[in-house]
This record gives sequence, structure tokens and C-alpha cells, in this order.
Amino acid sequence: MQGVQKHGFDLGAFVGDLTLEDDGDSDDISLEGLQQVLEECKNDDVVANILAKGTKLREYTKGVENNIRTVELESIQDYIRESDNLVVLHEQIRDCDLIISQMETLLGGFQAEIGSISSEIKTLQEKSMDMGLKLKNRKVAELKLSGFVEEIIVPPKMVDIIVDGEVNEEYMKTLEVLSKKLKFIEADAMVKMSKALKDIQPELERLRQKAVSKAYEFIVQKLYALRKPKTNIQILQQSILLKYKYLILFLKEHGKEIYVEVRGAYVDTMHKVLSAHFRAYIQALEKLQLDIATASDLIGVEARGAGLFSRVREPLKNKSAVFALGDRIAILKEIDQPALIPHIAEASSSKYPYEVLFRSLHKLLMDTATSEYLFCDDFFGEEQIFHDIFAGPFAVIDEHFNSILVNCFDAIGLMLMIHIIDQHRLVMSRRRIPCLDSYLDKVKLSLWPRFKMVFDLHLNSLRNANVKTLWEDDIHPHYVMRRYAEFTASLIQLNVDYGDGKPELNLDRLRMAVDDLLVKLARMFPKAKQQTIFLINNYDMTIAVLKEAGTECEKMQLHFEELLKSNSAIFVEELLMEHFSDLIIFVKTRAGEDVNSNSDRPITIADVEPLVKDFASRWKAAIELMHKDVITSFSNFLCGMDILRAALTQLLLYYTRLSDCIKRIPGGPALNKDLISISSIMYEIRKYLRTF
Repeated sequence: MQGVQKHGFDLGAFVGDLTLEDDGDSDDISLEGLQQVLEECKNDDVVANILAKGTKLREYTKGVENNIRTVELESIQDYIRESDNLVVLHEQIRDCDLIISQMETLLGGFQAEIGSISSEIKTLQEKSMDMGLKLKNRKVAELKLSGFVEEIIVPPKMVDIIVDGEVNEEYMKTLEVLSKKLKFIEADAMVKMSKALKDIQPELERLRQKAVSKAYEFIVQKLYALRKPKTNIQILQQSILLKYKYLILFLKEHGKEIYVEVRGAYVDTMHKVLSAHFRAYIQALEKLQLDIATASDLIGVEARGAGLFSRVREPLKNKSAVFALGDRIAILKEIDQPALIPHIAEASSSKYPYEVLFRSLHKLLMDTATSEYLFCDDFFGEEQIFHDIFAGPFAVIDEHFNSILVNCFDAIGLMLMIHIIDQHRLVMSRRRIPCLDSYLDKVKLSLWPRFKMVFDLHLNSLRNANVKTLWEDDIHPHYVMRRYAEFTASLIQLNVDYGDGKPELNLDRLRMAVDDLLVKLARMFPKAKQQTIFLINNYDMTIAVLKEAGTECEKMQLHFEELLKSNSAIFVEELLMEHFSDLIIFVKTRAGEDVNSNSDRPITIADVEPLVKDFASRWKAAIELMHKDVITSFSNFLCGMDILRAALTQLLLYYTRLSDCIKRIPGGPALNKDLISISSIMYEIRKYLRTF
């Protein structure tokens, strides 16, 4: 506004007053949306300020229009003042347009040239890619061609080594090269069609034939060495043959017919060599065999000789092994010990039960089979070769074993052999060598029926025993019962690890048979007391043997302890009846009566006085006789003392009951002078039991 006043220019003179007509009465005015506009303007600061001052809108509008007109006039005056500058600016802009036009022409020329260069670069790039592809193809072709040439070419040195060279490590490496060339020719159909191959193939074929022939001669020569006596087969296999196992692979791949011949030669050689070795070893072992049992060595068979023509009996120390396990169980702890060396054992005149020889034979078989199985797998790569070779040794061992088994009546030895086979199966399992599984199963399957047959012979010998020939006028333990006890304890010990119930069932049958036989033998004694003593001695001996065998025999032991207990009670009564029959009969029949009852015949002094005086006169002598009787009757001193203690205790009870009865009888105290005090009897009893 100041600027306008300074120059004296009045814009209102040109424009004049602007008036706004009042359109309030116009019919065309629409009030639609007015409320919304008012709501929107209510919060506007300018509108609020206007409304606050109370200014009329029309007046405020005119003020705004005047202000706008004033600003417009000032802008025009500014433009007029700057008109010269605007002319200069226009000139400068025109010069710039001219320069830019020239630059545009120049850049257009550059663009055309760059387009031409780009086209040339693209052409060069295409030529470069084409040349790279050709180079790559030529390199691939060169590589394949060089590989082809290298594969089919036969260097003179290779020919010299295969034709004239010795079979050694260098020869083996040369064979590998030849094998590679032969496989290359056979693998690719395009190679077979090449002209180069037609020139070289006859030479390769001649080299193949020469290599096959030379490998065959070398292997066969080494196989002949296996047949020489005293040759260590394993050393020859490991140190020589395995070093040249590639010869076998070469023959397998490039000379199948010759390989079959070599394979057959090896199988034939080892079949004969191992069969001969095992046959010789078995023959040497047979000289070391200690015969344990024959068909007549059974539990229920008479111990005396069978007659004039009976065979010579073995010494007693050997015969005890028929029924008693003894040290024979140690063989199971030596399962992995080296096999016996026959000539050393023979030099020391040693003899062994057959299970020892059985273990040694099968230990040798396991070690030999393990070595041969691993060699055949490594050298030939065929498991069947092992079975072809060992068909011979198996036949030799089977022939020997079958001849032994049919004449084997040693039940303990048979059970030991069954355990040995089980242990050997574990050994082979730990080695992870399965080649003997079927053979060991077959041996075990042949041992069980034989054991069952021999066991049934023992069982039937008890069931069918001739009591008259077995009976001996002796109250001490019978040898049949000792045989039974040792035999049972041995089988329980050996079968402690078996849970199938079969041994237990068979032993129950054997126990019932021996129970019946023992009772029959006892009845052969004329006196009941002798029968009881005989039974007690045998039961006590059986319990002692079972105890020695260990806790595994507890169940069987319990049966005989019950029998011992019942028969001991019977003997105590018999022994007391022998020395104090009147006293015992009175106590059992009348001591419990009521002396004050109205019975027909009450107990009187006359009834008991003879008993009291008789006991007082000879009780010490009677106890001494009882002691001597027990000492001479029972084989086991401890068992005898237990029975004597029971008898004297029972006697004390009988006498105590008699004393109590006397106290109840009218006038009974008159017999006190003849009654023996309980303390005196107990003192005397303790004298005999001190020795216990």
C-alpha cells in the first residue's frame, strides 16, 4: 500500500467501486448442504474471528475485494518497473535456445556414431561366442580322443611285463591297466566300430590270453604247495595267496573258464588237505579217550560182576564219573582254551573223558573254519566255496562222531557236550562267522535224543531193578541211592540255566522211581527198625550230596528232608519202645485219665509203682544202650546225634507226663523217693549230647 501511495497510482480510479448485489430474494438459491458447510466453517479461525467481532459478512467481503484489487495494481506496477530487465532476460533466453540447438545437433551426430559402434561390438561379441564354443568343442573332442587313444594304446613296456615279466606287484598293476583297457573296449559300442580298434584288438586279445595263462600257472603252483606235508596253510594263505588275489579277480572278469578251473583246483586241494588233517587229528584223539560208561553202567544195575565172561571193569575212580559231575564241569570254563595237542598228551600218558576230546575237536574246527571262511570271502569273494571245501571235513567228523555217539552211555558227558555246543555257538556269534550254524545245530539235535535214550535207560533200570540181587544185608546207604543222588545233583547243576522244564520233569520221574525202589529194598530187612534205619541213612546221604551241589538242588532236597523227618520220628518211637515200652504204653493209654473219675478201673499206686521202680533201676543203662545203638546204626554222626536228641527229648516228655499222673493219684507222694528228678534226667541227657 505504501508503494502505491509513493508513485501516486490509484488503481481504484481504473476499476471503480465493486458492488455485490443482494441475491437474498432470488428463487434460484439452493440451501441444500448449507448446514454441512456451516458446520465445517464453525471451527475455522478466520470465520470465528469475524463472527466474534460482529462484522457483517457483506462488509467483510467488500473489504477483501478491495484488498485483492490493491495487490493486483501493485503487481502491475512492479511489472512495469521491471520491463527493461524482462527484455534483457528474453534476449538471454533466445541465445540459450540457439546454443542448445547446436548442442542437440552435435549430440545427434554422437548418437549416430555410438549406434554404429554398438552394432560393431555386438557383431564382435557374436563372433567371440562362436569362437569360444568351437574352442570348447575342440577341447572336448581332444579330451575324448586323447582318452580313447590312451585307453586302446598298448605301450611296449606293458607288453614286455605281461609276456616276460615275473608275477609281482608291478605285474599286478600292469594287469589292472590291461583289465581297464579290456573293459573300455567292451563297454562302448562306438569304440567297437572304430578303425583304430581293429588294428589294436588282436594285440589286446593276445595279451589277455597270455595274462590268463600266466595267472593260472602261478595260482596252481601255489596251490600245489598247500598239499605238501607239514605246510602251514594259514601262513601260505595270508602271506602269499592274498597278496595276489587280484589274479583271481582278473581271471573272474577276463577268463571265466580258467577261473572255474582254478576255483575247482583250490576246492579239491583244500577238501583233501583239511579232510586228511581232521582224520589224523581224530585218530590221535581216539588214543587219548577214557571210557567212562557202558550199557551196563546204570543207576539200578547191580555193582557186582556179571559173571565169568564179563568184561574187565574200569577202575573205581573212573566209574565214579559215570554218575558224579565232579571236576568234569571245569570243561565249560575252558571252552575257549586251545585244542589239545595229541602227541604231547600221549607223551604224558594222559587220558580224557570224551567231552574233553569233543571240545578240542570242535575248537579246532571253529578256528579252522573261521580262518578258511574269511580267506575264501576275501580271496574268491564267494561263500559257497567254504561249504564246498568243508563238506569233506564235516563228513570225516560226522563219521567219527556217529560211531562214538551210538556207543555213548555217559549221560553226564552227553549233557556236557550239549553245553559245549551252546558255548561254541556263542563264540562263533561273537566272531560274526555264520558258517558253522547249521552244522552245530545238527550236532546238538543228535545229542539230545541220545541223552534222552541214556536217561531212559537209567530210569528203566530203577523201575525194572531186581530187588533181590540189589539188596545187601547192610543198613548203611545203598550204592544205588548214592548213584541216584550224584546223578541228580549233576544234572541239576548242568541244567540250572535251562528254563524249559524238561530236565525238571525227567528228574521228577527219576525221583519217583528211586523212591519206590528204596522202599522195596527197605522191606527186605526182617525188622521194622532196620527198615527205618536203612531209609534214614539213604535219605540223609542223598540230602548231603544234594547240598554239596549247591542251592540249585533245594527243591529236590526238600523232598528228601520231609522223608527223613517222618522216618526219624518213626525211629524215635521204635527206639523208645524197645527200652521203655511199658512206660510209653501207659502214658499213651492211661496217663491222661482223671484219677477221681468213676471209671471201672481207676489208676492206683499198684499200676504205676512197677513203672517207676523199673525206670529208676535202669534208665541210665537204657540211655547208654540207645546211644550205642544210634552210633552204630547211622552213617552220619550228625544225623545220629539229631535223632538221639529227639529220642531223649521225647523220653523226657513221657516221663514228665508219668510224674504228673503220679501226683494226681491218691497216695502218689509215697513214690517220690523212687522218682527220678527231671533235672537229673536232663543232666544225663546233656552228657550224651555234649559230644555233638
